[in-house]
Amino acid sequence: MNQSPDFFEKLVVDLLVSMGYGGSKIENSQVLGKSGDEGIDGVIKEDKLGFDKIYIQAKRWDTEKTVGRPELQKFVGALTGQGASKGAFITTASFTKEAKEYVSEQHACKIVLIDGKSLAALMVEHDLGVSVENTYLIKKIDTDYFNGE
Repeated sequence: MNQSPDFFEKLVVDLLVSMGYGGSKIENSQVLGKSGDEGIDGVIKEDKLGFDKIYIQAKRWDTEKTVGRPELQKFVGALTGQGASKGAFITTASFTKEAKEYVSEQHACKIVLIDGKSLAALMVEHDLGVSVENTYLIKKIDTDYFNGE
């Protein structure tokens, strides 16, 4: 939360790359979040061939806040303006029930919602912003070795 909005936009793009989107290549992604970005903070190719693009909205909001339906409506409008069919709305906050219902009713655009808890879990799962502190190796006796085989 102490990082800039620009850093957060880069973080969500980096996360999607680490998850395998864009063929796991950062050059297949783009951070767009600047004034005049028309509601799109980033774009990433869905696969390494780039058959489809996923448009990204990144909101670094207080973890006690919620993202409501109006924000999702703006995002759908931005996707429509790009002629896009897929989007990911990623936030440090959480989503209201109305926002989730609105997204589930969308047929022209497929939108994935990632809240703060899910974002943190995905970052840990895909080794983004974390490092391994300890690794333990547990060994057992290889009985095949002692059976003369």
